[in-house]
Amino acid sequence: MLSQELLKEALGRALATGADYAEVFAEHTQSKWIEIVSEKVDAIGDNVISGVGIRIFKGTRCVSGSASSLAPEAVLQCASRVAEALADSAVVKDLVLRERIFGDVHPVKIVPSSVENSYKIDYVREACLAAKGYSDEISQITGRFLDVDHKILIATSEGLLTQDRQIRSRVTVSAVASGNGENQSGTASPGARKGVELFEDFDAKELGRKAATQAVTMLHADYISAGVMPVAIENGFGGVIFHEACGHSLEASSVALGQSQFSGKLGLQIANPKVTAIDDGTIPNGWGSINIDDEGTPSQKNVLIENGILKTYMVDKLNGRRLGMASTGNSRRQSYQFEPTSRMTNTYIAAGEDRDEDIIASMENGLYAKEMGGGSVNPVTGEFNFAVREGYIVRNGKICEPVRGASLVGKGSEVIQKIDMVGKNVARGQGMCGASSGSIPTDVGQPLIRVSSITVGGR
Repeated sequence: MLSQELLKEALGRALATGADYAEVFAEHTQSKWIEIVSEKVDAIGDNVISGVGIRIFKGTRCVSGSASSLAPEAVLQCASRVAEALADSAVVKDLVLRERIFGDVHPVKIVPSSVENSYKIDYVREACLAAKGYSDEISQITGRFLDVDHKILIATSEGLLTQDRQIRSRVTVSAVASGNGENQSGTASPGARKGVELFEDFDAKELGRKAATQAVTMLHADYISAGVMPVAIENGFGGVIFHEACGHSLEASSVALGQSQFSGKLGLQIANPKVTAIDDGTIPNGWGSINIDDEGTPSQKNVLIENGILKTYMVDKLNGRRLGMASTGNSRRQSYQFEPTSRMTNTYIAAGEDRDEDIIASMENGLYAKEMGGGSVNPVTGEFNFAVREGYIVRNGKICEPVRGASLVGKGSEVIQKIDMVGKNVARGQGMCGASSGSIPTDVGQPLIRVSSITVGGR
């Protein structure tokens, strides 16, 4: 994307006023999407983002800027503007950039841009037809296919020059069931760091039926009564509860400023001994996987909590300076327009020793959260609120009738103490995580778990 000569000149300009670290992040990203509504193609979109972001550090002070062009004059002007924010002067030594190739453990078989739209449309339409045909109560179907080809280049004043190409694909099928003046929705939305070979992993008809089944089931469900009760949270996207309730509080961006419920607690027991939680950006073809982070640090498997003990945080370079810790390969950004910071990749609760049937049988009266929805959290206090997209009453150790309107309300530091049963079968679900450095792809996951006591919102 940019020549070594241009990169060295830009880094030199950025360092000219006294910075002790400079970084150039160049990006060229192409994304395409196809949307089908009521079995007809409603929209086809194509978006290209290209530009450069430049940062400098002086101690723990950071200045950043960006330019929406990769032209040499735009890159150099951006470097000069960033440097002007520091009033000092410095003698810049000759920079030597050594290119490093960290390898790729996320092979792509079929690059999406090489596949005609008709092939993608046929797959999404098949899923939509299966959803529509599931029940006469299905009133609306929306299908979408998204593919992203994200190319990045990073050069730093430490001499690093590296780059990566991240291709991701995702299918989403949403169904609405209607009856008696009410509507309920269901969704299936798998994704991976793969190309169009993603279609080989998921049967289109099964995706459509999954979305429709959820919508129809919730249409006929009664509202749950609010109260405090044990809750079993299913594997896969159920892991969003750890992601939101605890994961954000383990990012150095909040820890370093003392704005996390887990600041200063390394080495302490913060969770039930049955809980081991991991962030792993190296999972082959994982939706949130990366070869390198957006500072050029290789991704790695980070055990955040081991048998209830807090082992480490997710750390980027700037907040690593503040904490006196090395980067863990977790610096991420939506695009060159955002300043990177510590973020999650693929975060999950590791497998335990409890059998799923024993977890359900242990509950006299409670809630089985089969599918979690979205949520929010305050990382300072850890207080969270999550919607349960598909839930069922558990009575006398048996999963019974479906219920709607359930939400889980609590505090992260308390709920991980109350995870007292952990199943064996880990699965992951895909989502987009929004924070200060923009919206990024992340995986969440876990086996079936039991929270011994939590507030369930309802009617």
